[in-house]
Amino acid sequence: MSLAWIALLLSGMLEAVWATALDASQGFRRFWPSAVFVVSLAASMVGLAFAMTEIPVGTAYAVWVGIGAVLTAAWAMITRRDRATVLRVLLLIGLIGCVVGLKAVS
Repeated sequence: MSLAWIALLLSGMLEAVWATALDASQGFRRFWPSAVFVVSLAASMVGLAFAMTEIPVGTAYAVWVGIGAVLTAAWAMITRRDRATVLRVLLLIGLIGCVVGLKAVS
């Protein structure tokens, strides 16, 4: 796996961090979640930009969003901010399959 793909995976994980921190910031009224949001957002964007130097933009963006969406939704279900249903879990598994498929054909 190339450095670009590793950066993309880490950036996707950071997307979940900043999305969760944004929710926890309560509209930027709480300092620490807001600070985590800003730092993780910046790091996520830097990693995505680096990954796009080797990975086509469509693939990179789709993988980045997919990783972030799956992790954010999974975390929300684990922490009981969202309901975990069989259908939601199956749809997230389908999204993971799509991300893996994009990597496989790249």
